[in-house]
Amino acid sequence: MRDAPSFDEFYRTTATRTLRYAFAVVGDHAEAQDAVQEAYARAWRRWETVSGHPAPEAWVRLVVNRLATDRWRRLGGLAGALRRTGPPPNAPPPSENTVLLVAALRRLPANHRRALALHYLCDRSVEQIAEETGAAVNTVKSWLSRGRERLAAQLAGAEMDMGVRDA
Repeated sequence: MRDAPSFDEFYRTTATRTLRYAFAVVGDHAEAQDAVQEAYARAWRRWETVSGHPAPEAWVRLVVNRLATDRWRRLGGLAGALRRTGPPPNAPPPSENTVLLVAALRRLPANHRRALALHYLCDRSVEQIAEETGAAVNTVKSWLSRGRERLAAQLAGAEMDMGVRDA
């Protein structure tokens, strides 16, 4: 059984120093916070072993080091890929139709939006959607039908609004 009070005391007395260390190693405050959080989470999971270690704080710093190394390795791989392929092209702005569609989808109930996305964007059958959502097949059919109706009505209304503005 883990000894929560001793871990809490260890955390209180070492966390600030560990965060300063992580920031110096990683060079980014948010990344340092993430590394420290992960290091202490790992220490807590192994607290029976770590608390018996001759230098538990050094153990946590070692975990921070390894997490930082993994981060630099990942970034190095990304930098290498960028050097080989060049930066990605700028993404074009969304079309007016895309903006209208996304706005209309946001106004749908969540279950309708989810069913439509699974069916039309993920090519899921009604049966597969029912299985994934835990809903009955007829409920999914209803969500799809009502979602399409509401979406069509909202898009028709948006089209009418655009016609009024353009006139």
